[in-house]
Amino acid sequence: MSGEEQPNTDLITLTRHVLSDQFSLGATATGDLTLLLTAIQTTSKFIATNVRKARLINLVGLAGETNVQGEEQKKLDVLSNDIMVNSLRASGKCAVLVSEELEEAVIIEDKYKGKYCVVFDPLDGSSNIDAGVNIGTIFGIYQIAPGSKGTISDVLRPGSQMVAAGYTMYGSSANLVLSTGHGVNGYTLDASLGEFILTHPDIKIPPRGKIYSFNEGNSMYFHEPVIKYLNSIKYPTNGKPYSARYIGSMVADVHRTLLYGGIFGYPDDKKSKRGKLRLLYEAFPMAFLIEQAGGVATTGTKRILDIVPTSIHERCPVFLGSREDVQDLMKFYQDAEKTNGDAKA
Repeated sequence: MSGEEQPNTDLITLTRHVLSDQFSLGATATGDLTLLLTAIQTTSKFIATNVRKARLINLVGLAGETNVQGEEQKKLDVLSNDIMVNSLRASGKCAVLVSEELEEAVIIEDKYKGKYCVVFDPLDGSSNIDAGVNIGTIFGIYQIAPGSKGTISDVLRPGSQMVAAGYTMYGSSANLVLSTGHGVNGYTLDASLGEFILTHPDIKIPPRGKIYSFNEGNSMYFHEPVIKYLNSIKYPTNGKPYSARYIGSMVADVHRTLLYGGIFGYPDDKKSKRGKLRLLYEAFPMAFLIEQAGGVATTGTKRILDIVPTSIHERCPVFLGSREDVQDLMKFYQDAEKTNGDAKA
């Protein structure tokens, strides 16, 4: 054994790490958020197991239903949604649940009611599972307003008021990335232990990257600021052009952007006038993580986390990533606004 590397005997699990964060808050900590996050990680483990064996147990095919976004549901979507709702309800820490797969919010009955609201996409990118593309669960957590019993108004609030956000990505490994408002940490599921272990502490997004992630198949519909920005990084006057990487799974594309920098964009355009991504359970959680890691998240003209939602399935344009890259894009929007203003004058 002398020549072999000894295993690490001080494993920092997700639960231990979140608990230590809560202890650092002193008297304000109740442990409720830790218990809620335990329910989310248990759900993630269950979904990870089912994603791996989806083909074997015939979970990949369509379930014969359509979700509220008009997308045909995969069987795995339905299963993941049921797992998430049941686990969060049973935790006793939730008051309101909003899922991409459910048209209405779930108001938790009194005997299980807690003080948190969870908004989530149970299985983002599930239409890609046949191609072996990484897919994932996205979630954001609000605390109910003082005096509230838990209503829809508790989630129709700016993303800046979230107390935690994260995602679990299912691929060759299961990776859970989480922020409780004190930076961003990444955990990897150790299948032998059945625990998420801290593997990427204090993730910081580089100030500038070399990769852009846009669905350029829609470029004929893009507005002028986006076209001009993309041309500026594909045909730069100085330096090398950026590389294009677009997987089509928001979790996978944002995960890469978070670790390596660059910019991810899903703009509004002439076809999708309000954008394609959902504000509450896609844009808000990812914007929360990106900002906590030192990046920027914008619609092109305003900070995503400042938007006040008016409905639970509202959509918005999304650009997020390295600070300098996103600021470069925003300059093109500012120039267009100035040009339009001058034209009107």
